[in-house]
Amino acid sequence: MALTSETANRESGLGASLRQFMRMVKFEHTIFGLPFVFMGGVLAAKGLPSAHAFFWMIVAATGARNFAMSLNRFADRHFDPENPRTRDRIEFQGLLGSMKIWVLMFAFAGVFILSSWMLNPLAFYLSFVVVGVIIIYSYSKRFTSFSHLFLGFVLGAAPAGAWVAVRGELGWVPIHLFAGGMLWVAGFDVIYSCLDVDFDKSRGLYSFPRLLGVRGALVASAVAHAGTVLFLFLAGRGADLGTLYWLGLVTASALLVWEHWVVRPDDLSRVDLSFFNINAWVSVIISAGAIADVFLASR
Repeated sequence: MALTSETANRESGLGASLRQFMRMVKFEHTIFGLPFVFMGGVLAAKGLPSAHAFFWMIVAATGARNFAMSLNRFADRHFDPENPRTRDRIEFQGLLGSMKIWVLMFAFAGVFILSSWMLNPLAFYLSFVVVGVIIIYSYSKRFTSFSHLFLGFVLGAAPAGAWVAVRGELGWVPIHLFAGGMLWVAGFDVIYSCLDVDFDKSRGLYSFPRLLGVRGALVASAVAHAGTVLFLFLAGRGADLGTLYWLGLVTASALLVWEHWVVRPDDLSRVDLSFFNINAWVSVIISAGAIADVFLASR
């Protein structure tokens, strides 16, 4: 009886830790990173990818995203409780200070690498590059103002990775998708980091807002998003996409303009509107346009 009770308590503790982990990394937000994955896979296959490729690229994206989120939380565990924006993360300090976080981080990293191995050799080799950049990003604001680009690299790799998952090779279309995604993510991360500029200065952390000031950082973000539109234009041309994609790109471009319009150097009160509401639709609209165009063109 005592052994049964001890086993139940252990299982309950593991279940509670897993649930806390899922809250910490906002596991449900994994879905927001999938539109570009679907887009890359559909463009590579010129239709529906095989069930094998589709399944493993979704698992890979899930593993990479949650490994990155957990490592980032772990790396910032000493800063988050002191930062007014992230102070509510203090509830995760117990988990972050235990061996459980290492088990969960290695598990998600393993899921990502295993999924890549199940796809093809190039995907497997490139998975180690992505893991390396995730590690660098998590600690990069301690030594460089360009941490936004490391984050952009990780998330921008999603459509290019999906292309590799399907075809087992690279080309100009996935490279342009990667560059567009990287600059899109880096651009909105610069906007969001404007909220932390005073904290970063007080703790000796680096960012574009600290390097350039808030006004200069917002200009840099706008330049990055102009680059996003350019590279997505080149990707559309390279993939020979049609009207629906171009309508999606124009709509997403308008959203990016609006995103910069609502955030002013002297008024950052609407950064959350820009980051969580407007920006969330950009990848959805572009990806929906591309996917719809591929399927309608194939009829």
